Amino acid sequence: MTTSQNTEKKKSGVFGKILAWLLIIVFLAVGGLVYYKYYFVFGEGVKSGYLNFAVKKGNLFKTYEGKLIQEGLRSQSGTGVSNNEFEFSVESDSIFRILELNSGKYFDLHYKEYHGVLPWRGNTRYIVDEVINMK
Repeated sequence: MTTSQNTEKKKSGVFGKILAWLLIIVFLAVGGLVYYKYYFVFGEGVKSGYLNFAVKKGNLFKTYEGKLIQEGLRSQSGTGVSNNEFEFSVESDSIFRILELNSGKYFDLHYKEYHGVLPWRGNTRYIVDEVINMK
């Protein structure tokens, strides 16, 4: 082998290593962003109110959705007064059955908040994962 062939192999080997590391870094960065956007729990808490509805709906992915009407009044954009509403999704069949059978009752619901919405998880960023209290 000549010196020019050795130099050419070293250059292509270095370029291949750089490209491989760059692809690994890009893959890890995209994976981290997807995790942060759709699977990282941004916040969690409890909301209380009267259950307005609980429905199963969707065109491709059938998801469980619901709405709580919270007590009190809130001014929106300074123009008037409206009810406080909390729209949420439910992943669990058993929790949905409890909500479905007790519409109109007062609930304390524990929820998790995500940054993004996944179509098979529900239509909202708020996912109810526990019924704490029902009156």
